[in-house]
This record gives sequence, structure tokens and C-alpha cells, in this order.
Amino acid sequence: MARLVLKFGGTSVGDIDRIRNVARHVKREADAGHDVAVVVSAMAGKTNELVGWCRQASPIHDAREYDAVVASGEQVTAGLLAITLQAMGVNARSWQGWQVPIRTDGSHGAARIQDIDAAEIVRRFEERQVAVVAGFQGLAPDNRIATLGRGGSDTSAVAMAAAIGADRCDIYTDVDGVYTTDPRIEPKARRMARISFEEMLEMASLGAKVLQVRSVELAMVHKVRTFVRSSFEDPDAPGMGDFDNPPGTLICDEDEIVEQQVVTGIAYSKDEAQISLRRVEDRPGVAAAIFGPLADAGVNVDMIVQNISESGDATDMTFTVPAGDLDKATAILEKAKSQMRYDALQSESGLTKVSVIGIGMRSHTGVAATAFKALAARGINIKAITTSEIKISILIDGDFTELAVRTLHGVYGLDKA
Repeated sequence: MARLVLKFGGTSVGDIDRIRNVARHVKREADAGHDVAVVVSAMAGKTNELVGWCRQASPIHDAREYDAVVASGEQVTAGLLAITLQAMGVNARSWQGWQVPIRTDGSHGAARIQDIDAAEIVRRFEERQVAVVAGFQGLAPDNRIATLGRGGSDTSAVAMAAAIGADRCDIYTDVDGVYTTDPRIEPKARRMARISFEEMLEMASLGAKVLQVRSVELAMVHKVRTFVRSSFEDPDAPGMGDFDNPPGTLICDEDEIVEQQVVTGIAYSKDEAQISLRRVEDRPGVAAAIFGPLADAGVNVDMIVQNISESGDATDMTFTVPAGDLDKATAILEKAKSQMRYDALQSESGLTKVSVIGIGMRSHTGVAATAFKALAARGINIKAITTSEIKISILIDGDFTELAVRTLHGVYGLDKA
């Protein structure tokens, strides 16, 4: 029999009826004889409510006390799921992060997992006990509860899978897998049977909301085979308990994917803004002078393009930032204009970054040219381009987002089974 980690997100455990449905998924795997650890999120909306209470109590508050409050959402879910499983005749108990223990660094509110001592959980597998673990939390060096920040429960699940040597980590969510693009934009989008860690990492970082980037990074480092599945399908439907081919999308090492497509998927990120600094003095250290203060202020910079003048003494520097950070970024740049030594600043918001992703691009030529021709034929102007080994990102006007996604999805044949 196998060893599994099952993770259920906030919408999957949103109320008692949904927790009962989750318990049926867990019972199915336990009844099949598998060793099962479950990682749960707080009920949908509960974390935001707890954060709001902290801010109401005091806008400036102790991060350690914030963690003590916010971590309670997952602890409630873990206890309720354990109670429900016990009522179904399943030997189960809940574990808070500090009880495992899941050890983190001291960055309260955004801690990172350093170690998981899962020996006791593994020992209890011998008693056929299901471990229900509160996600999103651990124990900091000061012996206080620490929360993991955005994507923390997914990260908890993958880290737990690595710690117990799980054969697979199943991430149950409100979608039934990873699609070639957003089905809300392109109805012809197809669910992929498999996708490589690298491709999923690119899709997650470029706008796909199925998994958080941190969890994919961790899965790739520790080679944790990860399945994205829907918690809303009937737990007892045919095939749901098929260990080798359950419904969903497997995220795995590229060696497990026999035949690679050139392009795997199309991702997009709306609400991008572009900043251009004109006639920047071309000298050593100019890039550091520009991007250093932005980094210090927490502004994430992307898609950097530099053009040197014919005379070689000046350059135009263009880059993108999230639209929500545009005002902060321009204020920083204008304040430090004398040190950065540029003549003019121009900005534009309402842009979208559309990305073509596929590890097959490593061994095929003409992928970029195909995208550019297809967009040109649709009258879509390209404002900036960046590339990596398995990705091409194109900046366009936001009004053309849906047209661009559908065009690229079709031109690479992703709408064909």
C-alpha cells in the first residue's frame, strides 16, 4: 500500500457538509489500506476574518500574537475533520503545527519551514491512524506559533509529503486539474494529464491560481509527485480511488512525461503597469541605483528591457510592475531622479502579460515567431517581450487579453485532444 498526503483548501472545508464530503475522500483512501496524512486550510473566509479582528484590535500589533490568532482557523478545521472521521469509524486525530512539530524560522507572519519531525505520525500509521494536520503553521525558534504566509497550506502539505516519504501529495481544490489555459476565457481549454514541475512553476508564477509558487518550488526540490484534484467530485465515483490514474493533473519530473508538447499552456497576468525611464546616463551601477530602492520598498519588478542610444552615452530603461504598485514606484523614482540620472519618466497601466510555456521549447525553433505572427494578424500590438528557456512573455494592452489568450491557445494546437 502507498503513503499519501491529502490537502484540502478553504472552499473544500467551507462548512460542516463539505467537511463531511472531505472525510469521505479521506476514508476512501484509508479503507484502501494507504497510510494517510491530511493537511487542511481554514474554512473559506475565516483567515480574512481573523486578520480583520487583529487589525480592529490594533492597527499596529505584535506579529507573534497575530500568528496565535490567525493560526486558529486551521486548528478548528483539523479538529472538526478528526471528529467527523471518528464518527465514520476512522481512527483519526488532529495535529497542530507545533505538535508535529513543524519547525520554522522566526519570520512571524511569513515563516519558512526548516524541518518536520514526523516520526510520531509515521509510528501511528502502524496503528492505522489518520493524521489530520493544521496547515499554514509551525513552531518558531522562540517556541511561538508561526504562520507561513501566502500559500502556506499548500506548502505545508508538500513539506509533510517530503517528511514522511509519501508516494504522492494530492491537492484537493475547487478545480479538477490544471488546464492548458483559463477555461473561463477559452472554453476549448483542456485538462492536462501531466505537467512538469518547471512548467507548473512558470504557470503558477505567471498568473495561474491553481497552486502557489512556494509549494511548487518545494515539490520540485524534493521530487514530490503532486496531484491536483477536485474535492467536489463524488468521493465514491468510479476511478476516484484509482491510485495510478486518478482524475486530475499530475505534476511530476519531466522524465515521467513520455512525449513532450512544444507548448504546454498559456498563462496571463492582468493589472500590469509599464514604466519607462528615458535617456538614463549609461554608466556602471545605474541599474542598481534604479532597482535597488524599488526592491527595498517591496516593489516587484519584471520584464526589464534596456535600449542603448547610438551615441552609447544614454539608455532607455523599461520595466513592468504590478499596477497596484505603480504610484509607489513612480514616487520612489521621481524622488531619486538626481541619483538615477534620467531625463524623463513615462508610465502606462491597464496592461496584461501573456505567457507561452513549454519545456518542449528547448528543442524546437520558431515558437516565438509563431506567437508574434499570430498576434500581429489579430492586430495586437506587443509592448515588451522577455524570454527564458521554457517561456515567452509578451506585454500587451489589457483590452486584448482574451483575444490574445484564445489566439495563442489555438495557434499552438492546445485546443485539440
